[in-house]
Amino acid sequence: MKIKYIKPQKLKVLIALFFGTAGMGIFMGLYVAEGIQSLYITLLGVINLCLGGLVAYLLMTQKPRVRDSRKYKGGSK
Repeated sequence: MKIKYIKPQKLKVLIALFFGTAGMGIFMGLYVAEGIQSLYITLLGVINLCLGGLVAYLLMTQKPRVRDSRKYKGGSK
């Protein structure tokens, strides 16, 4: 499956956000929250962890964007 090219800077920001919220959610679910809410918060933290891994995988496997030399004719002859 081929996906649209996404700028690496955007992917890095998404990775940081997903992993940051995953860490905070897992920590709060295990140590701060009480009752059944802790299960839900921990589960959402694990889902964020998985999404961060998916975005990291996209960043690692994405091919670099190459400019087409036919479109950009620079220099003079």
